[in-house]
Amino acid sequence: MSKKRQPGTFDRLASTGDAIVTLTRNYVPNHVIPLHFHDRDQLVYATRGVMTVETEEGSWVVPTHRGVWIPKGVAHTVAMSGPVAMRTLYLKPRMAKALPRSCCVVNISPLLKELILEACAAGTLKNRVLAQRHLIDVIIDQLMVVQTVPLQLPSVSDPRAMRVAEVLMANPGSRQSLAQICQKCGASCRTIERIFQEETAMTIGKWRQQLRLMHAMRLLGEGVKITYAAQEAGYNAPSAFIAAFRKMLGTTPTLYFGRPAGEHASAGHHSGVSQRARR
Repeated sequence: MSKKRQPGTFDRLASTGDAIVTLTRNYVPNHVIPLHFHDRDQLVYATRGVMTVETEEGSWVVPTHRGVWIPKGVAHTVAMSGPVAMRTLYLKPRMAKALPRSCCVVNISPLLKELILEACAAGTLKNRVLAQRHLIDVIIDQLMVVQTVPLQLPSVSDPRAMRVAEVLMANPGSRQSLAQICQKCGASCRTIERIFQEETAMTIGKWRQQLRLMHAMRLLGEGVKITYAAQEAGYNAPSAFIAAFRKMLGTTPTLYFGRPAGEHASAGHHSGVSQRARR
């Protein structure tokens, strides 16, 4: 993931005078919306499925119950893990002044979810229509108090760090040590550690942990079992992944994704997995 700016296609979908414009779309697994940008701030939410949003600054995994805030003019792609039911709000710039001018994942409260669905059912919201103006006001009030979630994998721009990042992203579950990977990329661990700390405010070890967690979440979005997702992401045991997931999202994958009880059994029962086991 390079920070070099890439051109994007301007999407005129939201170019109207209405306060909020919405988009309702259902996508098949692995669908990718190519690089584009809007002239409005955007809140992307999925009632089902997991999305990955990428910009020049990094990537964000957006599971169900979360949304991603994308400010006006930020070029981005959106990739679907499993079937995705996307519901998007396009807001006139600066309506939600409390949210940052950079991408972030936010918690979607039950109330905000219902407001998003109500707005999408209406199609557009106009300030001159009294009932719609009330709905706009409540949506903005909710956006003013949303909490952000650290589900970002920041990009690096130094060529040496980029080589290491590309190797790690190509195989998030690799058991190779960082020393081995750095050596293959022609840089010392100390140098790579310094670059990652400077450019991402994360140690390379923390960045790798974040990569693994996000990779496992994408797999869960495709419908694989927790045991398999943990194994593919490089966790020593499902319990290690569950602990990392709980630390990040405050609950277990089983509860979050609605998995059947007991599915995340000990790895010994699944040690010979050679292909994805679906629910």
